[in-house]
Amino acid sequence: MSNATLSPRHIVTALIVIFLWGMNFVVIKIGLKGIPPFLMGALRFILVAFPAIFFLPRPKIPFKLMLAYALTISLGQFAFLFSAMAVGMPAGLASLVLQAQAFFTVGLSALVFGDKLRPSNLLGMLVASAGLILLGSASIASSAGQVTLAGFALTICAAFSWASGNVINKKIGPTAVLSLVSWSALIPILPFFALSLIFEGPDVIRHSLTNMSLSSGLTIVYLAFAATLTGYTLWGRLLASLPTHMVAPLTLLVPVVGLTAAWVLLGEALQPAQIMGALVVMCGLLINVFGSRLLARVRSVFA
Repeated sequence: MSNATLSPRHIVTALIVIFLWGMNFVVIKIGLKGIPPFLMGALRFILVAFPAIFFLPRPKIPFKLMLAYALTISLGQFAFLFSAMAVGMPAGLASLVLQAQAFFTVGLSALVFGDKLRPSNLLGMLVASAGLILLGSASIASSAGQVTLAGFALTICAAFSWASGNVINKKIGPTAVLSLVSWSALIPILPFFALSLIFEGPDVIRHSLTNMSLSSGLTIVYLAFAATLTGYTLWGRLLASLPTHMVAPLTLLVPVVGLTAAWVLLGEALQPAQIMGALVVMCGLLINVFGSRLLARVRSVFA
C-alpha cells in the first residue's frame, strides 16, 4: 500500500465522485425548499437501502463496524450538513467548509493507523489549506451576511463525522462496498425519523410528504442513487486501494465544482478571489499526489 500510485482508473473514479458530490450541495439547497433536513435524511436512506438490500448480500463485517460507519458517515454527516444548509449555509460555501474532512481524515488516520506523511504531502496540504482559506474568505465576503456561526459550526461537525467514517471505512478494509453502503443505510433511517418528529413535528412531516414537488422528489432520488450509492461506492473503493493521505485530499476539488454550480444554478456569485483560491487548491492537490514522483524524477536527472 505504501508504494501505491494513482492510476488512470483511480483518477477517472475520483473525478466522477468529485462531480457528483460537487453538484450534491446545489441539489440539497433546492430540496430543502420543500423538505425539512431530518425528513430529507430519512427519505434519502430509505431509497439507498430499498430495494438494493434485496439484491445484495449483507457485507461480511462485524456489525459494530457497520454500525459505526452508518452513525458517522451517514447519520452524523448528513444530519449536521442538512441542518447547516437549512439555517442558511450557502451551497457553495458548504461544499468548501465540508472539505475540512480531508484534514480530519489524515489526522485521525495518523492516530489510528500510524500513517506517515511525506514532505510533499505536508506541503500539498499547506498549499491547499491556503487555497481553502482564500476561498472561504471570499465566499464569506460575497455572501452578504447570510453565513451564520451555527451554519459554520454544523458544517465542521459534518466534516468531522465524514472523516470518522473514512477511518472506519479504512478499518473495515476491502469489502463489497455497494453492499456496505446499502445495508448500512438501514441504520440511520429510524434515527432520522425520530429527529424529524422531535424537531420538525408530525404536521411538517405530513405536509412535506403529501405536497412533495417534482424538484423535491428528484432531490431525494439524486441524493440516494447518485451521491450515495454511486459516490460512496466509488469513494470506498478508492480508500480501500490507496493510502488515506492520497485519497482524502482529492475531495478538495469538490468545492470547485460546488462553488461553480452554486454560481450558475443558484446565483451565488463566484468572485475572482474564489477562482484564485480554487486554483491554489488544485496546486496543493498536484503537489500532494504527484510531488514525490516529480521530486524523484528531478533527482534522477541530476544524479
